[in-house]
Amino acid sequence: MSNRRILRLTGNDTDSFLQGLITNDVQRLDDGLVYAALLTPQGKYLADFFLKRDGESVLLDVTEVLADGLAKRLTMYKLRADVTIDQTDLNVQRGTGPAPEGALPDPRHPDLGWRAYSTAPEGDDGTDWDAIRVRHCIPETSIELTPDSYILESGFEALNGLDFKKGCYVGQEVTARMKHKTELRKGLRVVEIAGTAPVGTEIHSSGKPAGVLFTQSGGKAIAYLRLDRAGDEMQAGGATLKLPG
Repeated sequence: MSNRRILRLTGNDTDSFLQGLITNDVQRLDDGLVYAALLTPQGKYLADFFLKRDGESVLLDVTEVLADGLAKRLTMYKLRADVTIDQTDLNVQRGTGPAPEGALPDPRHPDLGWRAYSTAPEGDDGTDWDAIRVRHCIPETSIELTPDSYILESGFEALNGLDFKKGCYVGQEVTARMKHKTELRKGLRVVEIAGTAPVGTEIHSSGKPAGVLFTQSGGKAIAYLRLDRAGDEMQAGGATLKLPG
């Protein structure tokens, strides 16, 4: 499991502050964990994270490599809002077996089990997370999700990370236009793979660039594909790929 950092947002304006920035509806915090992203004004991915209600504050669970940049960006947006952003000593525990007290279901997919937050060491129960992610085409921060990503192409709607009814947020106009006015021509897909190739290997179909290969597990892989070029047989380095049956 990637190292995570837990931030705490406190203040009377916390909910309204987040509501105007992130891709999901903050009101869902009353029902459990919320998965969401922060985008650029141009609709591209900056960070994805989980939010959890914790008394009068909100915990924000983000990968360590993005934590400083995300905290800085949130502080920039804060202006005069009554919101304080603090570090915590909390860690993430997660698993797919019996859940400890206080754990909450991962909102992206039932097979991703539960997440819990405490001062215990960060850890999991040995679940093969890559196998689950590949099986359900679930992107991971800094692997499939990069600064070039658009969240619709990355499957955020299916992952419960996006709400089209919540109102405005940063990058909302571009995201809504992609949803309602265009047909997606690129996106993450599960492919069958024979052989292996490094993450980031370019995929070719009929000699033309067709995408990029990412996480691989159990004869399948997540690939970012140009859908108009995705064929029955594609190559990525020494590996051969095809779309499932």
